[in-house]
Amino acid sequence: MDTTRFTIEHRIPPVEDYLRLREVAGLTPRDRASAEAGLPNSSVAVVVTEGQGIVGMGRVIGDGALFFQVVDIAVEPRLHGQGLGKAIMAALKERLAGIVPGSAYVSLIADGEAHRLYAQYGFEEVGPASRGMAMWLERSGEYAPQPRKAE
Repeated sequence: MDTTRFTIEHRIPPVEDYLRLREVAGLTPRDRASAEAGLPNSSVAVVVTEGQGIVGMGRVIGDGALFFQVVDIAVEPRLHGQGLGKAIMAALKERLAGIVPGSAYVSLIADGEAHRLYAQYGFEEVGPASRGMAMWLERSGEYAPQPRKAE
């Protein structure tokens, strides 16, 4: 990452930037109300800035001690291949290591070829011994179909 052009800041992205980055990065869209409620509960968060604009982000959520999950790794597509994803992961890992009181289980869901990036930071596939599972839950308590990613 070119540190004369980009800066890593340890802070939660503003809701507008969060929603925009998820969309342009092809992540599943999220609604404003959920983002406003969820973002303040981040255990660790970083943004990458270019000038005054936010061009990348990453977060870790969890219980503060035992279990954490890496989420929302997103970089503007025009900046892929410039090391921003690596810088985000390194910053998250360093900050998380500083708050874990003992040992913690840190997990993530890798989309597509992203597993190659995450493997560089110590993440390993857990199958076949374990199998990741997920569901989408509506406020009503009903299961919902998975929202479609931006095309």
